[in-house]
Amino acid sequence: MASLTEAREAPERQLWDEIGGIHAGMLGIEGSHMHMQPMAPNADPKASTIWFFTKTDTDLVRAVGAGAMAHFCVIGKKHDYHACLAGRLEVRKDPAKIEEYWSAVTAAWFEHGKEDPLLTLLALRVEDAEIWASTDSTLRFGWEIAKANLHDEKMPDVGVKQHLAFPQFH
Repeated sequence: MASLTEAREAPERQLWDEIGGIHAGMLGIEGSHMHMQPMAPNADPKASTIWFFTKTDTDLVRAVGAGAMAHFCVIGKKHDYHACLAGRLEVRKDPAKIEEYWSAVTAAWFEHGKEDPLLTLLALRVEDAEIWASTDSTLRFGWEIAKANLHDEKMPDVGVKQHLAFPQFH
């Protein structure tokens, strides 16, 4: 269950924890007219960057070009946490990051392993994010709906929304 207290008091830490707990989110490039695509994130919270393995011959890499603004959307495993992150997306063949994030799952997609000529990375430098954490308690949800219906000015308190801004490193 997404902690509403953590969403209020430590939303950045919660965001990186949630990203670390999912297998994939949806990545899309602004203005490309391409649909968002499922991609497996490798989070580097200290650098506010998410790394994605991909191949150099994909439509996504061609659309990024020298760099593009992109969004990455995630839903927590229990469907009580949602986030949309935005930032600059770049194609980067970084041997240290390939080594750091390489796994058996990643290896299955690259015939020649870490030496595959099509292997590359996308780096999303996160600039800002919106998060939504909600209760998964049906009892609390029902109570909040009942209270809101009894008072015209009362809105149900079933979640937290936060906007986060991240420092940019160059």
